[in-house]
Amino acid sequence: MSGFTGAIFDVDGVLVDSPHEEAWRESLRELMEGPWSDIVSQTSYTPEKFTPALYHERMSGKPRKAGATAALEYFGVPDIDRRVQEYGEYKQEMIIRLISEGRFSAYDDAVQFVVNVKQAGIPIAAASSSKNAKLFLERVDLSRFGAEGNLHGYFDVDVSGRDFAQGKPNPEIFLTAASELGVDPSAAFVAEDAVNGIQAAKAGGFGALGVSRADDVDALAAEGADVVVTDMGTIDLSALGRGELVRKS
Repeated sequence: MSGFTGAIFDVDGVLVDSPHEEAWRESLRELMEGPWSDIVSQTSYTPEKFTPALYHERMSGKPRKAGATAALEYFGVPDIDRRVQEYGEYKQEMIIRLISEGRFSAYDDAVQFVVNVKQAGIPIAAASSSKNAKLFLERVDLSRFGAEGNLHGYFDVDVSGRDFAQGKPNPEIFLTAASELGVDPSAAFVAEDAVNGIQAAKAGGFGALGVSRADDVDALAAEGADVVVTDMGTIDLSALGRGELVRKS
């Protein structure tokens, strides 16, 4: 194939080290210690059982309702339908507070890679399930990465946080991003840190760049990622012009 003509980036875990995991974990702890204390004995929940593995395997990359449902199902929480919305709203209030307190950081390797990709003439899109993606991206200043403005304004397209009919691993979010970029999926790649994100990229016919932030290189590779890296600075930029996702030699 000829070179890539589009690049699509997940946000949480790829571009920013967001406090989503912390917000989900602490929200459930506060609910279980307070308003839901009467049902704790009916569940398998304990604070230490809300692990990073639980978050990355069952919740990461999902829309708010789906993420809340996954956690409550895992712990056997009764009356889930009624509690999902309360949990999601509680988490949302906490995440906004954490963002406003600056409790997140951008991954420098990823921000520089985004800038380099766009400067190489490849249009870029942000595509996160999170409705908070814009809040994060607007707070990332590009002045030390060889560009101007903030990271949100740098993207050509942003489809983050929309209410898609189907979440990942369905490729709808990525197909929409490609359509709005005006590129064919086969000529674009997706950068993702979650297993269901890699599954979505492959299902949509995209190139898949796995970004391992959670010691999950093998899991991302097993889903068919074309390459998996722990540092996006190791990607061969010149190879993108040939439509290849490979590390620098």
